Amino acid sequence: MKISARGRVFLALLIGIALLVVVVAFLQKHYGYYRSSIDDLQPTPASPAPTETANSPEPSSKPKPESPQLSSSPSPEAYSASPTQSPTGDISSPQAPPVGFVGTLNLIVPVAGVQPNQLVDTFADARSEGRVHDAIDIPAPQGTPVIAAADGQVVKLFQSEHGGTTIYQLSTDKKLIFYYAHLQRYADGVTEGKSVLQGEVIGYVGDTGNAGPGNYHLHFSIAVVSDPKRYWEGTNINPYPLLRN
Repeated sequence: MKISARGRVFLALLIGIALLVVVVAFLQKHYGYYRSSIDDLQPTPASPAPTETANSPEPSSKPKPESPQLSSSPSPEAYSASPTQSPTGDISSPQAPPVGFVGTLNLIVPVAGVQPNQLVDTFADARSEGRVHDAIDIPAPQGTPVIAAADGQVVKLFQSEHGGTTIYQLSTDKKLIFYYAHLQRYADGVTEGKSVLQGEVIGYVGDTGNAGPGNYHLHFSIAVVSDPKRYWEGTNINPYPLLRN
């Protein structure tokens, strides 16, 4: 078969291209000439936009202050009535206030010469006719001065079947009634409406009322009242822990 001149030229061109491809492949394989990786030929992907995570801080033009670290032990300021710590480092629980107690009291023992450590808690003791004592008894010799346990006002002087010669004293905040009973007599100048100061003599220890002959002591009670005019009504609270502190 005869090939025309144009066909021979075209065939020679194809053979030349084939040889060129073979030569390029050989050089690329053995010498690395004209090497380009697939990664170089592919377009570089754009960097993804940052995503917000739970730990990512919010953008702000001002630096955020560091959060204070929480202590593993509570601060003393966290307590309204914090426990006291002894010099040895032991922490003791604070004493609970008496039931019905209001405010803060700084009382003194209402019998001259008697120390707080000499008191006996008789608040819950039983009495005749199924009664509860609701007070404490402070023994002392006959005629020992009875003194005001706190500042206040004498609202009633009363002769009682059970209490004998008695005094009702209203506290300065008008929330408490201090009751003194079994008195031998009142101190000179003590009258209803009189203002008295803590430590002022208001009477003398006796055995009047149902105390029993020769059983000289002061019957002392504290009551929380809602109406100062009804001084004989109220909720009794134990004077013992208040006088001991």
